[in-house]
Amino acid sequence: MSIKKTIITVAPTGAWPKKENNPNIPMTPKEIAEDVYACWKAGAAICHLHMRDDEGNGTMDTAKFRETVNLIRAYEDCDIIINCTTSGDLNATDETRQAHLKELRPEMASYDCGSMNWMHSGLFINHPKFLEELGTTMQESGVKPEIEIFDAGMIYNSLYYLKKGFLKAPCHYQLVLGAAGGSTATIENLVYLKGLIPEGSTWGALGIGNGHVPIMLATVAMGGHLRVGMEDNVYVAAGQLAESNAQLVTRAADIVRIAGNKVATPAEAREILGL
Repeated sequence: MSIKKTIITVAPTGAWPKKENNPNIPMTPKEIAEDVYACWKAGAAICHLHMRDDEGNGTMDTAKFRETVNLIRAYEDCDIIINCTTSGDLNATDETRQAHLKELRPEMASYDCGSMNWMHSGLFINHPKFLEELGTTMQESGVKPEIEIFDAGMIYNSLYYLKKGFLKAPCHYQLVLGAAGGSTATIENLVYLKGLIPEGSTWGALGIGNGHVPIMLATVAMGGHLRVGMEDNVYVAAGQLAESNAQLVTRAADIVRIAGNKVATPAEAREILGL
């Protein structure tokens, strides 16, 4: 029997945690690139990138993405897969959410498959017209969508866009549990959502905040891939701030190995995801 290979994605920054939440979170392009390199050495095969403006707020500034991606690619021995967000700035336009994909052509990017009330304080809008445009942009730019799912309706949305040709099989799903306004981070919700995705898809999952470790353990047990990082959780244990994203990656890699799996290299992740 072959050993299963588990992909670890690191989401080092996100759009909202700041230095006051954890002084170790990377914010500038240089900090993010250095952090990603350390996470790659610790076992991350994919980095999911958000950008921050000079005030530390989420931004879709193509120049910030360009600088960060170039700094990561400057590490000649680092073959980590770059996955760029298409969200993280609630004031962004449909155009600014896609511009960096057209220029930089990362191997992957997020595809948030529906709208929701975000943190019970604002609206996270992914209009049907935008999702059609984004799917077309990704296909034209050679970018594989990471279909981010916050509740069951988003999976059904993805089936519609798959039928209409804006998404192409096999799909890769990221089940995001614990976001305020989305499905809570419970094992029951994880099992339910995983059961809805199309046969032949690859998938991973994450739990935000207190759900981080339980969802990680259940995901490994169910055969999924993992995402860790300070975008989702700035703590490594109750009341203990994470020292680095690499610390979170190292813990995930240890769990993968304890479960009898192999931590996938970027090359193996490319094969698994069909990149």
